[in-house]
Amino acid sequence: MSTPTPPPNSRELEAEVLRTRADLAATIDELTTRLSPGYQASRIAREAKQAASDVGAMATGAFGDKNGPAQDPRRARNAKVLIGATLVVAIGTAVVVTAVLRRARG
Repeated sequence: MSTPTPPPNSRELEAEVLRTRADLAATIDELTTRLSPGYQASRIAREAKQAASDVGAMATGAFGDKNGPAQDPRRARNAKVLIGATLVVAIGTAVVVTAVLRRARG
């Protein structure tokens, strides 16, 4: 049988409480940062720029490079979503322009 461990003394308990408080404070700070609107906006902007760059890589055939978006499923998905959104906007614009031109003719 193992020998029972003695209960922690007050210094050890106090040190553990201080470590726990510090860990909790760090976690709260990280969550506050991650949930802030400014952080979210910068993250979205960064991902949009990366997606635009990845679309360019897809167009030039460099999409499958080692460091390219093909290695990261999230980047590949973002690039494909950007292409799809661009196509939807382009088609929508063409439909609206066609409808306006037909109305203007008569």
